[in-house]
Amino acid sequence: TPEWKNYWIRGVLSIAMISGFFLIIYMGPVTLILVVMSVQIKCFQEIITIGYRVYHSYDLPWFRTLSWYFLICVNYFFYGETVADYFGALVQREEPLQFLARYHRFISFALYLAGFCMFVLSLVKKHYRLQFYMFAWTHVTLLIVVTQSHLVIQNLFEGMIWFIVPISIVICNDIMAYLFGFFFGRTPLIKLSPKKTWEGFIGGFFSTVVFGFILAYLLSQFQYFVCPVGFNSETNRFIVECEPSDIFVMQEYTLPTVLQNALRWKTVNLYPFQIHSISLSSFASLIGPFGGFFASGFKRAFKIKDFASTIPGHGGIMDRFDCQYLMATFTHVYIASFIRGPNPSKVLQQLMMLQPEQQLGIFHTLHSHLRQRGMLPPAAAAQA
Repeated sequence: TPEWKNYWIRGVLSIAMISGFFLIIYMGPVTLILVVMSVQIKCFQEIITIGYRVYHSYDLPWFRTLSWYFLICVNYFFYGETVADYFGALVQREEPLQFLARYHRFISFALYLAGFCMFVLSLVKKHYRLQFYMFAWTHVTLLIVVTQSHLVIQNLFEGMIWFIVPISIVICNDIMAYLFGFFFGRTPLIKLSPKKTWEGFIGGFFSTVVFGFILAYLLSQFQYFVCPVGFNSETNRFIVECEPSDIFVMQEYTLPTVLQNALRWKTVNLYPFQIHSISLSSFASLIGPFGGFFASGFKRAFKIKDFASTIPGHGGIMDRFDCQYLMATFTHVYIASFIRGPNPSKVLQQLMMLQPEQQLGIFHTLHSHLRQRGMLPPAAAAQA
């Protein structure tokens, strides 16, 4: 039947995409950043193209050029911020980069202003309303696509695990909800997406929590995945080496009395990250699909089936990433709220950018502070 044929096409391509995802992870952080950027550009192109089609705006002066110009400006701003944050030592070494880093926000704003002025100068009397529609369309697209893909890269720098686990659990939820819906689906979930069912939604939730828990356990064992991605200015390479933080160190937990009686275990050994994975999986399963419902509503509003036809059986790239962007934002907020402490390597990079006398002042302040707390042995204190 056509439904089974579609099922096989989707299945084979899903396996191919997952294999590609593992290959990209193996190739390291630089490849991941380039892939994120490529996906972002493709998603932007798909949404902007819908705008052109819907508003028949091919005859609008400068519009296509300005849309892409704004994309370049916003990417310049975000990637520049990332370089300044994570590549401080490299910036200090290269004279042109020092200038760009110091005036980065001013240059970014100047570039945006140039685009803004070009837009105002391109206004044509018979197209005013249409041109402002498309100006707003471009900016909302930039907000949805570029800012959130920037958060994906920020998550990656916190450690590959914060990139891999959120993306994997969204993929898992998508597949499991589809399978549960395909085999057991009876009860419609939401009018915006008639094929989605309660059975798929609930089955996807439980499957994703279990999958996330197991994946978190497997990845927490490897430094390559848990260490923040750093840049070694001597070798000009990314490094993934560190003493794993507490959330990636196995700990013993006492089970609640109810579970103790049922399982006959008093304690259980877990990585704290496994507990965090339950929060991430719950969001991916319960709130993540609303990104898909939002995309469905958007497509219905403009009477289109898919954003594009890039992947057979799956639609466009944006059709696959509608939930991923929401998940990336949640992961970033979750790290900032519940995980991230001060980052020593970032602090050190900022210290290296100070004048020698400022560095010396900080050294003496830190030295006296450590001596007062009794953390410096007397010999070290005497030598200093």
